[in-house]
Amino acid sequence: MFPKPIQNSSRGWQATYQALVPAALILWLLPLIAVAIFSVKPDVDFTTGNYWGMPSSFEGASNYGKVFFGSDMPRYLMNSVLITVPTVIGAVALSCMTGFALGVYKFRGNLLLFFMFVAGNFVPFQILMVPVRDLTLDLGLYNTKTGLVLFHIAFQTGFCTLFMRNFIRALPFELIEAARVEGVAEWRIFWYVVLPLMKPAIAALAVLIFTFIWNDYFWAVVLTQGAESQPVTAGITSFNAQYRAAYHLMSAGSIVAALPPVAMFFLMQRHFIAGLTLGAVK
Repeated sequence: MFPKPIQNSSRGWQATYQALVPAALILWLLPLIAVAIFSVKPDVDFTTGNYWGMPSSFEGASNYGKVFFGSDMPRYLMNSVLITVPTVIGAVALSCMTGFALGVYKFRGNLLLFFMFVAGNFVPFQILMVPVRDLTLDLGLYNTKTGLVLFHIAFQTGFCTLFMRNFIRALPFELIEAARVEGVAEWRIFWYVVLPLMKPAIAALAVLIFTFIWNDYFWAVVLTQGAESQPVTAGITSFNAQYRAAYHLMSAGSIVAALPPVAMFFLMQRHFIAGLTLGAVK
């Protein structure tokens, strides 16, 4: 069976594994560790080239204080919340309904329609940049949080539908047939039979989409500008304009911006793992 459990390997492989795992973990976390260290250094450490040494003075409280009280960071964070939460709700709700329709009903073009949702995931965002930007200008949605939410929902619904449709297809179809025999309406079957069974998938998908949207930078700079509508990922770059090359403040802002998705994952990790692994042993 592959992969072979490490406890069944030789002592030499076990020792190598135990040595490589911490090294790989440190290598993977090295950029985040560097940003965390930079966020507590004073500005003078960067001008003197003290990139990896100990901070000449610990300025963590000052740096994070400037981020929260001397910049537009709170507004950017609120913009991210107002963009991410409606997008997650909208994309997950639409994908639940489309996944139910594509996974339960048999009609002509079902598979073609499903393939169109799948194919949409492989279109590079870069080639859509100009037409999407022009479309937002024509619709009067450019530089608005509403426009960013609508386009995020449109782009994420394809992936979410693929996820939900495959999940619903794995559910026991006998439950739906039994409800139909009892004369239950289709919308009641969706709401009272299928939707409760989808809770692990909804939780897993919500965590994934929350992380995707919160960390989005591409569409944030293409469709918005300024503190009125930009999310935190795009707003961090404003530190350069406000404080020139303030890498210590950008590092502190990056740590603050990264905390909500991490907190979201740890709060939902039990449901997230259950949703991803459900059906793996069938």
